[in-house]
Amino acid sequence: MSLKTVFSATLIAMVAAIGAQAQELEMVEAVTDWSVYVDEDPKVCFIVSKPTKTEARRNGQVVTVSRSEIRFHISVIPGQGIAGEPSWLAGYPLKPDGAVKIEIGNETFAMFPDESVHPEYAWPNPSDDAALIEAMKRGADAIVTGVSKRGTTTIDTFSLRGFTAAVDKALELCQ
Repeated sequence: MSLKTVFSATLIAMVAAIGAQAQELEMVEAVTDWSVYVDEDPKVCFIVSKPTKTEARRNGQVVTVSRSEIRFHISVIPGQGIAGEPSWLAGYPLKPDGAVKIEIGNETFAMFPDESVHPEYAWPNPSDDAALIEAMKRGADAIVTGVSKRGTTTIDTFSLRGFTAAVDKALELCQ
């Protein structure tokens, strides 16, 4: 089982716990638009934010779509040597062979879905994790563009207010 598979199973369980307001998962801080969570067994810290704006387009036209949870996460898992792994939860099954684009200022990064792990998540190449996080620290907004299996393009805007403080707190808590 790959680290991404183990991580994803952990993250998906924690996201479900947030939705269910489980008592074992502790939100330790809310920093403007980002919240910091800690799970003690095993030790995992992550920050999460909802989009401030969403838009869906099909054939160039704005459309209304139904989506489940939409979130951007940065995870810290010291037991697996993960010191900051970005992921995006689209809220729908992603086009398996389509890259997701994230734009922060004048920088663009690619993220990729992996159906074998979870059809609604996308991750950057691990070699891009640190650069993406640094760009998010410098930026004002992150704009994530993805395509569903049905061909609908979604554009989610995430505010980066409080991002640096939240990611620093997660790193501090999960040393």
